[in-house]
Amino acid sequence: MPSRPQSAPLDTPTSASPETLFPWPARWVCALLFGVTLLAYLPALSGDFLWDDAGHVTRAELRSVAGLGRIWFEPGATQQYYPLLHSAFWLEHQLWGDAPFGYHLVNLLLHAAAACLFAAVLRRLAVPGAGLAALFFALHPVGVESVAWIAEQKNTLSLVLYLSATLAYLRFAADRRRGDYALATGLFVAALLTKTVTATLPAALLVVAWWQRGRVQWSRDVVPLLPWFVLSASAGTVTAVMEHAYIGAQGADFALTAAQRGLLAGRAVWFYLGKLLWPADLVFIYPRWGLDATDLAAYVYPVALAGLLGALVWWQRRDRGPLAALLLFVGSLFPALGFFNVYPFVFSFVADHFQYLASLSLFALAAAGLSALARRWPAWWGQSAAGALLLLLGLLTWQQCGMYRDAPTLYRATLARNPACWLAHNNLASALVDAGQIEAALPHFAQALRLRPDFPEAENNLGDALNRAGRPQEAIAHFERALQRQPGYAEAHNNLGVAFMATGRAPEGLSQFREAVRLRPTYALAHRNLGLALVAAGQAESALAQFAHAARLLPDDATAELHWGRTLQLLDRQTEALPHLERALQLDPDNPAAHHAYGRALARIGRYEAAIARFEQALQIDPAFAEAHLDLAQALRQTGQTEKAGAHEREARRLRHGNSTARH
Repeated sequence: MPSRPQSAPLDTPTSASPETLFPWPARWVCALLFGVTLLAYLPALSGDFLWDDAGHVTRAELRSVAGLGRIWFEPGATQQYYPLLHSAFWLEHQLWGDAPFGYHLVNLLLHAAAACLFAAVLRRLAVPGAGLAALFFALHPVGVESVAWIAEQKNTLSLVLYLSATLAYLRFAADRRRGDYALATGLFVAALLTKTVTATLPAALLVVAWWQRGRVQWSRDVVPLLPWFVLSASAGTVTAVMEHAYIGAQGADFALTAAQRGLLAGRAVWFYLGKLLWPADLVFIYPRWGLDATDLAAYVYPVALAGLLGALVWWQRRDRGPLAALLLFVGSLFPALGFFNVYPFVFSFVADHFQYLASLSLFALAAAGLSALARRWPAWWGQSAAGALLLLLGLLTWQQCGMYRDAPTLYRATLARNPACWLAHNNLASALVDAGQIEAALPHFAQALRLRPDFPEAENNLGDALNRAGRPQEAIAHFERALQRQPGYAEAHNNLGVAFMATGRAPEGLSQFREAVRLRPTYALAHRNLGLALVAAGQAESALAQFAHAARLLPDDATAELHWGRTLQLLDRQTEALPHLERALQLDPDNPAAHHAYGRALARIGRYEAAIARFEQALQIDPAFAEAHLDLAQALRQTGQTEKAGAHEREARRLRHGNSTARH
């Protein structure tokens, strides 16, 4: 950002900024921005869901209108209290469900829209090179983490709102109309409800006012922003409480001294500057630095930052732009510099998505500087150089998007550059388990525990993998260690219950399921497992309440409905079982066990023809389903089809001899 011409103070509407490299109408620049963004990020559109996308894409229990109300009025219903963000995800789920393409497309379009708004803001402020700055932002690979990762829609959506609020406020600053102020305030509140990092906007507007006129006036500049500062403080407080109470930003990993936090802030600023200037070796999870306050070398970063700040303070007598850009950069980064605890500090103090908003000021400074240089060259020289730089950035972005194709690809790329990342080992192993590659996952869980022995999630995940591999006896020790380190870990209690049931320790399994639902009453899987354990213990009547609870928590859970119906069958309440078995089939029409259970209920109330159709459907899906063959034979005999019945009885005996029915 160069020094603002004195002939155009902040309260004077400005025309388009002086453009040297891209002197095109705004609509052409915007069309170009959407086009190049789509091209550069094309690989991201085919990406899968990643790490904590499941905490952002609307969960089953929140997909109703009542769930939308919970998003707004129930703290803890979502991962963080960002109700506007989660309302957007709610709406998107109504449109395309669990298909990742739609979410990726929205993220890409929001990023392009933010780039267009960025150009509009810079044109409003008459910053040279507005189009070039927006292209830098659109194509720089440091933005890939925010655009290619669905969970970071909080970044793209909040920035669109942040820049829209900025434009509205700049109009208010020029004409002082209440309507513009009300619109700006509404957009700012919307941005806060999407991501709290936007709380830095009022301070940023004061920096812009100082850059424009070389001074800040109390009545003109500060007073209108006082309500915004109050809103910012309130939103920041809510986020800090949520990070501590619900997300887990507490404990030894966050016990940093004031000196350590200062060292962290100084180093982080230089780290982010370096990645903007030289975007090499970008990685999803960077190594977590040590912060030794007794190491004099560690003070180089904050001292150098103070030196840079001092030099720019001296230089501002000639040009306020560089100092304003640095103040905006550091101020926008401030929430992520270590002065507040945020959960990602557990595994890394820095992340590319932390500087998504903060990078804008440096892109503006770089574009203005290059535009000034280009005035000394023939026009085609400057445009060719800018085009080559943008092409290089676009190619780097295309390449970086490939890392985000799916979870195994992302974590393997992370481990290639950060082999000591215990979280990447754990997450890669979990992705391999989900893909059915359990044996390949086990070494990564073990490595995660070697790198971080006090990691209850990895203990639980390793135990769960062993459970799935049919090795529950080995799994028990891992669940018990997880619970020693984190006694209130509901998932570990549930999984330990599964292991106990599989090893014949049913009373202990029942106890673990009870503890899991006590710790987390909304844990649908634990309610379902508790119901099954109660059935196994001969308490089928009590189990019904657990299946009902699970079905209320997850209305689209076919398994809960199936178990509910089967338990009613066990109690010889066939007519009551039918609606639940029908619901299970609606939700999962390709489940042979549901067709079989429904057929049994129909047969027991004498509806043999309908039962035969269900048994046949079960066998069409799974011809090796021995129990379905046997029950079909019995129904056929009831309708006089003895020859067909005999054939199915023989097939059932053959399959049973091969022990083929265990999975049903």
